[in-house]
Formats: sequence, C-alpha cells, structure tokens
Amino acid sequence: MVQTSLVRPSSNPFQPPTFVSIESERRHRQERLAAAFRVFARLGFAQGLAGHITARDPELTDHFWVNPFGIHFSRIRVSDLILVNSEGQVVQGEGKVSQAAFAIHSQIHEARPDVIAAAHAHSFYGKTWSTLGRLLDPITQDSCAFYQDHALFDDFTGIVLETSEGKRIAQGLGKNKAAILRNHGILTVGHSVDEAAWWYIRLEDTAKAQLLAEAVGKPILIDHDIALEIQQRGGTHKADWGGFQYLWDEITHDQPDLFD
Repeated sequence: MVQTSLVRPSSNPFQPPTFVSIESERRHRQERLAAAFRVFARLGFAQGLAGHITARDPELTDHFWVNPFGIHFSRIRVSDLILVNSEGQVVQGEGKVSQAAFAIHSQIHEARPDVIAAAHAHSFYGKTWSTLGRLLDPITQDSCAFYQDHALFDDFTGIVLETSEGKRIAQGLGKNKAAILRNHGILTVGHSVDEAAWWYIRLEDTAKAQLLAEAVGKPILIDHDIALEIQQRGGTHKADWGGFQYLWDEITHDQPDLFD
C-alpha cells in the first residue's frame, strides 16, 4: 500500500491513519480523491461531464477540493484537483468548477460539518433506480448497510445549477449517509474520501441487485431487527473506510501516475 510521508499508518488495516501536519492531511485527502476518480472510471461511473467527488480542506474548512470540469475521471491526478471556496471561486489549481458540483456539494458541506467527502455521479443502475422514486429495500446483507440510513429526494426540477436547489438536496439528505435523487441519480457522503467512495460503490451495487431481483420476481425482505443489526455492524465509518482500501491498493499499483 502506498503511503504518503508524514502520514502515520495504523497497525490495524481498518483504522484510518493519523497525520503529523495539516499539509500531510491535505495531501492524503488529495491522493484519495484522485484515486477515487480513477476507481469510478474503472467501474464505469464516468458519464460525460456529469459527476463529482469533493473533499473538504482540513484547514480551510469552508473550501473543498474537486475535479476540474471537463477532465475524464480516468486521467485525474493530484495536480489536476482544484480548490474551491464558499463563493464558488477556484483559489488553487487550474480549470473550472462544474456549476452543478458547486451548487450541490457546497450546500452539503455547509449543512453537514461532519462530512469530509461527498460523491455523486450518473452511474447506470443508480440513475435507473432513481426513476422509481423509492428507497431501496433490505433484500441482501449488503443492502442492509443503507437500512434506515438513506433518504429520497423526491422533487426533480431539472439540472441543479443554483445553490438554493443544492440546499434542498442537503436538507433532503438529512443525517443519512446516502440519498436517492429522483430522476437524477445517487449521492453518498462520508467522514473520509474512502468512505464516501465506498458507500457510492455499494449503493450502486445495491440498486443493481434490487433492479435485477424485481425483474424476475418479488424479493423477500430481511426482517427489521436483523436488517437494523447488520446496518449497525456493517454500516460504520471504520468498516467502510476499510472496504475502500482494497480498491486503493489495486488502483495505486496499476496507475501510480495519479500521484503526479
């Protein structure tokens, strides 16, 4: 596993590292963000100009790092990331910020101080499920991670270009880790880039599983008590930070240029 200097890795592979400085923590978030974009590209989540993952800056906490508009996820490097302030201005890096990215993510980061990262894309199964205007059901062990911990934003009004719409999405998300944006797609948040990205991958997979199951029959729901217990055990911040580490190892081994 690649580790940035000035980062103290934990002896537990499912425990996030600690940092000796703000600079090392910033670099760590940037590296994880670039890696997350590469992973999303590999999984087929890059859909034209749509999609963005953001990471709150550890020092300027009302600023966030994001992908510049128009660069394919598969090509993003650490040096490509841009830092955007609360007014939507690029204060570090080169490139433009997506208007939709700022409208949505700025309001989520403002409403949820606990959120370090947020992920949104127009991946196939997520956007297909969103057309049904329903929450996902606890039909598999994996889907229970989102049991009573995802929301439905049931008011599609077109492309999100204004912060007022982003504010409504943030309100709809509430305290949950994920949201289904009706007729739009899916969105996840986390206490780290790793967590937000892993939740997104799991939510897309959960949508796929339910779409396929309902295409051939009526899925059997997992009982409330069991689903809730699984959610409380397998839906934790540390567990899903750990889930992303396997993807981190793979993508950084295969595509080390992301660190440039």
